[in-house]
Amino acid sequence: QVQLVESGGGLVQAGDSLSLSCAASGRTFSRYAMGWFRQAPGKEREFVAAISRSGGSTYYAASVKDRFTISRDNAKNTVYLQMKSLKPEDTAVYYCAAGALPPGAQSGIYSAEERYGYWGQGTQVTVSS
Repeated sequence: QVQLVESGGGLVQAGDSLSLSCAASGRTFSRYAMGWFRQAPGKEREFVAAISRSGGSTYYAASVKDRFTISRDNAKNTVYLQMKSLKPEDTAVYYCAAGALPPGAQSGIYSAEERYGYWGQGTQVTVSS
């Protein structure tokens, strides 16, 4: 089992920055690719960003590319999502997820939420205009 706990959400204004953290416990963190997903009210959950086991490869949704940065610290069992130039449309509950994706997996796999077996409880990010 892997337990994931997100933190860092809050209320910010458009154009501000915010950083989310996701602390993992349980099985070896470095065995898992990590992803961030979000769900806005009345919408389906969507992929935001993902990072490979080693941190050497990162993937982003087009809507957040160049504004968000995903990183991980395997020594601290933590994955981060740095968000800048936030927009009201970024308002959502943000979830981190862990998936046993194989090394060298094709990029499209990282955005598929069914590939992730462990999920956090989510943290709310609200961006006011």
